[in-house]
Parts: sequence; C-alpha cells; structure tokens
Amino acid sequence: MKIPEILIVETIHQPGSLASVLLVIAEAGLAIEHLTALRRDQGRTLWEITLEMDEEADRSLYDRIDQLPNARFVGKSDRVFNRHRGGKIKTVASLPINTLQVLRDIYTPGVARVCLAIKQDPQAVHDFTNLDNTVAIVTNGTAVLGLGNIGPLAGLPVMEGKAALFADLVGISGVPILLNETRPDRIVDIVAAMELSFGAIQLEDIAAPECFEIEQKLRERIAKPVLHDDQHGTAVVALAALTNAARQAGRSLRDSVVGQIGLGAAGTGIVRLLRAYGVERVLGADRSPDAIARLVTMGGEGASLEEIMARADIVVATTGVKGLIKPEWVRPGQVILALSNPDPEIEPLLARERGAAFAADGKGINNVLAFPGLFKGALSARVTRFSDAMLMAAAEAIAQLARGDELVPDALDKNVHERVAAAVREAAAEPMMVI
Repeated sequence: MKIPEILIVETIHQPGSLASVLLVIAEAGLAIEHLTALRRDQGRTLWEITLEMDEEADRSLYDRIDQLPNARFVGKSDRVFNRHRGGKIKTVASLPINTLQVLRDIYTPGVARVCLAIKQDPQAVHDFTNLDNTVAIVTNGTAVLGLGNIGPLAGLPVMEGKAALFADLVGISGVPILLNETRPDRIVDIVAAMELSFGAIQLEDIAAPECFEIEQKLRERIAKPVLHDDQHGTAVVALAALTNAARQAGRSLRDSVVGQIGLGAAGTGIVRLLRAYGVERVLGADRSPDAIARLVTMGGEGASLEEIMARADIVVATTGVKGLIKPEWVRPGQVILALSNPDPEIEPLLARERGAAFAADGKGINNVLAFPGLFKGALSARVTRFSDAMLMAAAEAIAQLARGDELVPDALDKNVHERVAAAVREAAAEPMMVI
C-alpha cells in the first residue's frame, strides 16, 4: 500500500540546489505529490516534499539527499497527523449567545414554548431546529477505505473527514455514529431507535453483503433519506465520469459494453445505477458466487476478469487489489476507471500508454463530488427517500460542470456542490422511483 512520506529538506538558496534533490527522488523511481517552500532564511530554504511510497520502498534516498553538497535531509513531517490532532470537527452555536436575554430565549424558560409548539405540530421541528441540516454518518468499521475491517474506532477519522466535508462544502452538520455491532438486524434496530435526531442517514464503510441488507431494511423502516455512500455516492461519480469519457471517446454509454470488476458495495452500486441509466450490457466479475447472483438479478452477466478485458468497451474496477489489471490486457480505445484507493488496479498512465482512450483512478473519481450535494438536495426538498432520478440528476450535474477534457470537475469547487444539490432538489419533485 502506498503511504504519504513528507520529507523536510533544507537547500542552499542557489541555482540547482532544489533540482539536485528532485533528481535523487526521480532516480529512486518516486513521483512528487506536493512541494512547498516552508520558509527562507539566511540563504537557505526549507522545503516540504510529499512523496507516495510503498511501505516496502527503499528509504536510503534520505541518506543520498543528505550527502548532497547543497542540501540537508532534516527529517519527516507529521503534517497529516497534525491536521487530525484534536479532531477535525466541532459543534458551534449558530447565533451569538452574548446577553442574558438571548440565553433565556434559546434555553430555559423560552425554549419551552418551542418544545410545546413542536408537540402540538411535529412538522414545526423543521422550522425551529437543525434537524433538516443534520446527517448521521453511521459505520461499524468493517470496510474502511482500502484498509478493510479495522473497527469503528479506527474508522472515526474517516467519519470526521466526512463531517468536515459536509460542513465546509454545503453547510450540513454531519455527526459520526460508531457502532460496535456487525449483525445487520441489530444495526437496523440501533439506527432506527435514534433516527429522530437526524434529518437523514448516511451509511459508511460497512462491508458487503451486510450493507445491502442494512440499507434496504432501514429504508423500509424509517421515513427519512438513507444512503450507503460506498454504493451510491461512488456510483453517481462513476456515472458522471463515464458520461464524459464515453462522449469524448465518441461512444454511446448506453450502447457500450461495460465491464465491472469487483462486485462489493461500490461495484454493485455502479452496476445498479448504470442499468437504471439505460446501459444494456454490463459484465461483472467477482470471486463471490453470491455477488454474481446479485449481478444477474440486476440484468448483468457474469464473466471472468480476462473476458471483461477482452470484451468490454468500458472497464470499471473496484476490487482493492493493487495491479490486478495486467497492462497487456488493455485494448486500444478502452475506457478504464481503476477506482480502488490508495492503489489502483492499474496506474492510469500505464493504461494510457497501452492504448486506453481514457484512464483514471480513485484520486480524481471520488465520491466527495456526490454525497454533500445529494444530502443537501434531499434535505432541502424534505423527501423521505432517495430516488434513481435524484442520483442521475446529480451525475448529470457533475458531468456538465467538468471543463475541457476533464472527466469530473474540481471537488473543492463549492459551486459544484450547490449545483448538484439544486439538481437533486429539482429531481426530487418528480414522480419517484425509489432505490
């Protein structure tokens, strides 16, 4: 697995100093992810250099940098840990509490009037609380990123990250909920018992196949939007990317043969949405017979990995297996999305060198483009269910906002998320076919 190594290097401020450091890194076969000048003082510059290195990679390059006449290896930074220290989210008041009168209005005795108003008319909760702006981010930590079953506590940094993105991108309050439970019926009972606290439920990093049962039973039991992001958020962004990739390759997405390698949560969600979108032929490969059976119920066809690479015009991979797709399998003109993080099934550059018309990995095709706008749109529309129309509207909005030959737009562009939310809200007004 690739992990970020953040080097701190000091160079003499003269031509060629930084270049000599970069040459050592290049000779080690490493690519630079980020380069920042931290400070310049007394003729020396302190650099922060972020590399992605395999855990087993040779770290002797630190000594080689230190041996350069115009540079010094200072050490490694804890930038990633520093940005997590103390957590990434907090609850804040939405109005200043700066007088005794404000205190009495928002708490006792004034709050009693609002409580009684909601008791008399439960719909008033939408006007006088933050319910329509609050999402529960629920996990049991059984399928965290590419790390697997590391448990809910170890998954908390991911849940906080989701909450931070909700807050920053669309102004929603996301609340991490960690469940020390793996039994689907118990998880459903627990979430159903607390659902009154939230406007919507986002299921996150729950392993397949249990995630399918949990999501379905929650949708049947509570009248609020429930979405397993690993399935449907990923599917929305994949559909957006495939829409643009097919268009730029001169293909009709609906008429293309699409191969889905890996039929876990993400792969199954992608297949389901592609079929709803109108893609006629979807081939799927997975080691699990149950996963293939689910594929067939959705109108897909089981196939081997090699058959998919030989027959599919468009290939999507969500296996979590680094380097699974051999370069020699790539056919000229194929579109390949290798979405596993942190390591893709095939590096995009390598796929393009072998003739792929387009290739991308999970760093660019990321569900952060979808879930903030999906939930904001659903909450603002006050719907009780997500529908296929809402998911496809989100995908279309994302696709339309990409520029030039990009497959998807910048995930940090807040206008993108507002446009996605508006598209979802508009689609929510249409007759609903729930997912």
